[in-house]
Amino acid sequence: MVEKAKTTPENYPMTLAAIVTACNQKSNRDPVTNYDQDDVEDTLHNLRKKGAVILIEGSGRVARWKHTLYDWLKASKVELAVIAELLLRGPQTEGELRARASRMEPLPDLAALQVILEALVPRGLAQYLSPPGQKRGIFVAHGLYPPEELEKVRNAFANRYAGDDETPTRLSPARVDLAAAAPPVWATEIASLRAEVDQLRGALNALTAEVRDLKSALGA
Repeated sequence: MVEKAKTTPENYPMTLAAIVTACNQKSNRDPVTNYDQDDVEDTLHNLRKKGAVILIEGSGRVARWKHTLYDWLKASKVELAVIAELLLRGPQTEGELRARASRMEPLPDLAALQVILEALVPRGLAQYLSPPGQKRGIFVAHGLYPPEELEKVRNAFANRYAGDDETPTRLSPARVDLAAAAPPVWATEIASLRAEVDQLRGALNALTAEVRDLKSALGA
């Protein structure tokens, strides 16, 4: 819901069918899931009890769902964009995360992302997986894993190194050289194109779900 609210706001709040389609999207997801409608509806009601989502019901119209994560997580727009990308695509390097989260909210350079991460980590909403002191190829994950799953993720990335060509050197935000911190032009362009394709695919999936809901409401 966070992703669709930011990338296709015309299709938000979302119907149950649209949420199922979005959850089972096969591109740009880690892990890839195959939830059925009952799975998603049960999860939504559990999240509703926790105050993370609300159900919007209107007379004669299909019910829609809306997240309340800005208040629930006490997160800003940019912070929530970063968290959402980590939830959607799993652990990734700082460079990858900056390029991908930028399709939701502006993150002009790596220094801007690092400022956000330094605010999220102490609150348990994000975490570094790379060993302290590592300068390049730093992997980041969200902080919402169950304890047993988090342990598996930490073990998987304990000695993983992305390589010099995948992410710039990490420096203090106050000292970072913006020219060096920016990812290569070709990498940014590819990430932008992928994000645009993902956004169009999401809009198409949501539109398909809307048509399906409309037919159902009309008894077709």
